[in-house]
Amino acid sequence: MKLLGLKLSTSNSNSFVASRIMRINENTLLEGKDVVLVPYNEDHVPRYHKWMGSPELQKLTASEPLSLEQEYDMQRSWREDDDKCTFIILDKKLWANPDVQEQECMVGDVNIFLTDPSDPL
Repeated sequence: MKLLGLKLSTSNSNSFVASRIMRINENTLLEGKDVVLVPYNEDHVPRYHKWMGSPELQKLTASEPLSLEQEYDMQRSWREDDDKCTFIILDKKLWANPDVQEQECMVGDVNIFLTDPSDPL
């Protein structure tokens, strides 16, 4: 399935069921020409935490500094959020190299907020 120029894959190649809960979406992979989006999981937290230690990034994202333990708690809460899916953006060339750890391929993150079109704004 193509979505905004990205190829959508799931662990079950026979079907795709859209889910509002990231836990159910945990095996979804969005693959583009240059990047791969994977669900934000606990393996990504140390590098994400390092990024978020940047005062400039904190300012740009209106974020407060968190301890590593708080960052793990945040990742778990985002994973269980019914209205948001958080994906880590990976450099596809690095990701394709089996000698490179996934965390070393991380170049960013993106959130997808799910809304009900019938809900008034």
